[in-house]
Amino acid sequence: MGTMGNVVTRIADFVGRWFAVLVLLGAVVGLLLPDGTATLAPYIPWFLGVIMFGMGLTLRVGDFAIVVKRPQAVLIGVLAQFLIMPLAGLGIGLLLQLPPLLLVGMVLVGASPGGTASNVIVYLARGDVALSVAMTAISTLLAPLLTPLLVLWLAGSTLPVDAGGLLVSILQVVLVPVVAGVIVRALAHRFVERVLTVLPLVSVGGIVLVVAAVVGANAESVLQTGALLALAVVLHNAVGLGLGYGAARVARLPESARRAVGVEVGMQNSGLAATLATVHFAPLAALPAALFSVWHNLSGALVATYWARRGIPAPSPTTAE
Repeated sequence: MGTMGNVVTRIADFVGRWFAVLVLLGAVVGLLLPDGTATLAPYIPWFLGVIMFGMGLTLRVGDFAIVVKRPQAVLIGVLAQFLIMPLAGLGIGLLLQLPPLLLVGMVLVGASPGGTASNVIVYLARGDVALSVAMTAISTLLAPLLTPLLVLWLAGSTLPVDAGGLLVSILQVVLVPVVAGVIVRALAHRFVERVLTVLPLVSVGGIVLVVAAVVGANAESVLQTGALLALAVVLHNAVGLGLGYGAARVARLPESARRAVGVEVGMQNSGLAATLATVHFAPLAALPAALFSVWHNLSGALVATYWARRGIPAPSPTTAE
């Protein structure tokens, strides 16, 4: 049993390290085997529910203590999350003249909460992990209210938006699984502690399946609009990383917090965006989320490597801690 546990742990560790490459492979499989992977599309909400339950298992009530200790940092981060990315998604989509469904997909990505892999990227980047965890959790809890409102506001004139339906979907596939995970962690913490090392395997596997399903269902569209949409996704992610870091810098947060905010703003819960797009619009609207999922994990790994090598500069006398 112990040997088997070690093998599973090593596999989970490998999957966590090669997250970005595995997601990219999922997209490639979706392109090469579109008929097979497209059959997974109806199960996307279930995949996301499992991922979000796993995220809930990693959270503890104490993770929210930073909200009381450092409310300014959390507030700035969450405001940046829900202002910069939705507006950037709309602006880039209009600038590149994307068709309506892809434009809505860009807004959906922008209006989603922080990505599930962001905490790992912040850790690797030597950023403020506690702030990152709090931002992910709080933006996820606010998503049922803010995501539908933002999509209705920014994309309502492009396509009909069922804000009520979006709210119900987010409650079902995000909030309920996350809260259930937190409760299970509180009630059975010893058991959960033993399985925490396996969770990356579950999360990465779920995201790879979501990406493969979305790309498979849109293989023809990927080949037709791939370059333009890839440019849109790269710009969207870069704007989030850059302006998120910049907002934290303007607010005079310390370097570790700037890195956390930058990564949190730049990395979105693209699985949620893909799910909502598939259920409430059309599979094509999920394509920006699928490509975003591939790219933001690659860019996140690159940014983390760059920051890790730089280390944390000593704070200047004028920097507010």
